[in-house]
Amino acid sequence: MHKTKIYIVIIAVLLCMAGCNSSKPNFDNPGSTSTTADKAEQRDTVETTDPADPDGTSEGTAPADTDDASSANDSASSEELPPQAAEHEITLLMVGDILLHTPVEKSAKREDGSYSYDAIFENTKDLIGAADLALVNQEVILGGAELGISGYPRFNAPYEIGTDLVEAGFDVICHATNHAMDQGKDGVTNCLSFWENNYPEIQVLGLHDNPDDPLYIYEKDGMKIAFLNYTYGTNGIALPSDMPYAVDLLSNKNKVIADIQYAESVADFTVVCPHWGTEYRLTADASQEKWTKLFFENGVDLVLGTHPHVIEPIELLTDEETGHSMLVYYSLGNFVNWTSSSGSGIANRMVGGMAQITLTRTEDGEVAIADYGVTALVCHLTPGQDGVTTYPLSAYNEELAAENKIRSQDSNFSYSYCVDLCNEVWGELWR
Repeated sequence: MHKTKIYIVIIAVLLCMAGCNSSKPNFDNPGSTSTTADKAEQRDTVETTDPADPDGTSEGTAPADTDDASSANDSASSEELPPQAAEHEITLLMVGDILLHTPVEKSAKREDGSYSYDAIFENTKDLIGAADLALVNQEVILGGAELGISGYPRFNAPYEIGTDLVEAGFDVICHATNHAMDQGKDGVTNCLSFWENNYPEIQVLGLHDNPDDPLYIYEKDGMKIAFLNYTYGTNGIALPSDMPYAVDLLSNKNKVIADIQYAESVADFTVVCPHWGTEYRLTADASQEKWTKLFFENGVDLVLGTHPHVIEPIELLTDEETGHSMLVYYSLGNFVNWTSSSGSGIANRMVGGMAQITLTRTEDGEVAIADYGVTALVCHLTPGQDGVTTYPLSAYNEELAAENKIRSQDSNFSYSYCVDLCNEVWGELWR
């Protein structure tokens, strides 16, 4: 009888030790984390929720009057992390604008007329693949070669960029940008058809061919994370008369509030990805501050901003009365670009940010931010095929900076310039 008890104890100890050795996503050691193939398996747990509810409020349709909407479920302060929380984590990552200027397209073009963008992601794909869920702001529409590949001011990208985004490790594509309507209705429908027909497991945000598209919710370890994506506008190009729902717009304030309220009612944590702000400005503008207040008051937990094409500050807001916190990345800048502009300040457009956030469930049952930071990125430009790529700034140096062709457009560009810019905007957070 005593021997039986001893055997049971030994088996239990061995099982516990085996459980302690299970791997978890770790941004500092991408090689030890799940691969892109592993992430594809995780997508089976993703929930796309129909926003219909007993009150008739849907993700696609705002109620008649929502201006007085009150704050929804509050999240716990990010400082509250119980010891056991590390066993149940979600790691999120997002990068800024994939801005395919004509020189970037030329760098990707092959002799047979096809395109390959692999070189752009060569130096960052390990970091991207390490996250449970990786988001990217796809600035330009994927209208395909049939609509003519074009750069600024009315962009159109080949479908190959979509394939290469997936192969780089991205899971969620933010398409609500000011360039979403650059190729009209055909651009939108071509883009959505590409994703639906080739990568149905990839989540597209902010762009619709159906007014009843469900809210996107990612689920892992019982934690449900809702995602929303909006743009301030579409450069004056009207939405199709028969598809007024094609692009999610911040200008539809009632719908934005209704969407957030619904997300708060069905998920544990709400993320909003707004395309907002003033181009080339290193600080938030009045419009961003206005929307930040609205998001905060309605219970949003995380804001991942894009559009200014330069990095902007990161701020953690906390309501002292309720304890609700919201983390705001005002702008992640460009992931890749090759502007034709010249002069002082152009160097700023070469620096981007990779937002990295870890979520966990706290002792009181709330899903909250356990840790957050940002990895500085720099876009490296050289002539010729595959001459455009993006490095973590930690892997860059003055020698590489001296080779960057952006120096011919802004002689201020250097490795130390990039470091100083990150220090100015992000302080110690990025180190």
